[in-house]
Amino acid sequence: MRQGYEERPSRFDGAVVWTWTPSARPARTVLPDGCMDLIWTGGRIVVAGPDTRAFRVAPSDRGPSAAIRFAPGTAPALLGVPAHELRDDRVELAALWPGGLVRRLTERIDRAADPAAALERLALDRAAETAPPDPLTAAVADGLRRGRTVGQTAAQVGLGPRQLHRRSLAAFGYGPKTLARVLRLQRALALVRSGLPYAEAAAVAGCADQAHLAREMRDLAGTTLGAYFAPGEDAAAGANSDTPQPSGSRTTA
Repeated sequence: MRQGYEERPSRFDGAVVWTWTPSARPARTVLPDGCMDLIWTGGRIVVAGPDTRAFRVAPSDRGPSAAIRFAPGTAPALLGVPAHELRDDRVELAALWPGGLVRRLTERIDRAADPAAALERLALDRAAETAPPDPLTAAVADGLRRGRTVGQTAAQVGLGPRQLHRRSLAAFGYGPKTLARVLRLQRALALVRSGLPYAEAAAVAGCADQAHLAREMRDLAGTTLGAYFAPGEDAAAGANSDTPQPSGSRTTA
């Protein structure tokens, strides 16, 4: 069995299915990425809320895992809870859905030959029974990802700044300014991984300069660019790969 982190595009629109198999590396740190995850691990199903800072995975959750990571703004409708209620938190699915239902779903995934595929099926079935996400969320995330200002994004989707902020809290877990910072950092990290120097990646991603990128890295990721990309770090497990919705998960020493 391969160790470490692997991911693939999901049949759920915009989502990514990922698996984690423990290796010799001692821990994982998850960087903010604007997404929410539904995670099966150790016979439990947990919801990972949107992060505003690096999240250190607890020792009890470092066993084999399977998950589906939803594109920014798409999970709240599926889960039935506003994103801001789960911000910077990990919550048992049984706290959000009826306990009996969650037990049956968990047992089904426990027995599955492919827990990741079973979890993906759970999400697809649930989506067929619930209302779709706020139709403006994809446009908001796309505008901010492309480097538009909050004001430009509000105008693009036809909302005032206060309306945009309120809708963003429910959809993304935080306001559009924070989402823009998170998406910009993820884009910069992907550019560095593709081979661009720090300064060039910072400029292309929309940072004022390399120092600006370094500050964002410290504020949002709790580390430095040099430490994050240090030789010997398991970059494959640090998912932040070049996918439409990059993961924020990585292995650190």
